[in-house]
Amino acid sequence: MRDGALAAALLCFAFGLLLAYAPRKLRLAALSVTIVVAVVVAVIGPPAEWQDAAFLGCWISIAVTSLIILVSRPVSALPLMALATNTAVWAACVVSADGVARGLVIALPALLVWLPATLLLETRGRVAVKVVASWLAAVAIMAGTLPMATTASFEPDHMS
Repeated sequence: MRDGALAAALLCFAFGLLLAYAPRKLRLAALSVTIVVAVVVAVIGPPAEWQDAAFLGCWISIAVTSLIILVSRPVSALPLMALATNTAVWAACVVSADGVARGLVIALPALLVWLPATLLLETRGRVAVKVVASWLAAVAIMAGTLPMATTASFEPDHMS
């Protein structure tokens, strides 16, 4: 799973779910920080040799952001802005190899998941948000650790 746009979109999706737990007055600021920092980092672009580390950092960030949702406490300003910056940096790093514009155009709209997630939190759908968050954490842990596996059974057939 080396598609930078997909990894970045999943990270933005996880952060969008977390935004539903944030105070209303901080949501727009966090979205703005995420978008601005992502564009700046993507334009600067990390060196190509950082690509493996960027993917690992992105998968770890998806898992951590998703697991924070399971705590179910409102996120205060400082941690929210730190997570917004974290989301932007890792998302921009993984899309930089695929082409900045295409990757960010695919990934950043996933932040808008905070709208339906907020509606679910205000109704009886709180469990649904937590289930999606736990699924994201599981997928991120799997995607982050499988490239490190040395077992031949994880090797694609055409590479043996």
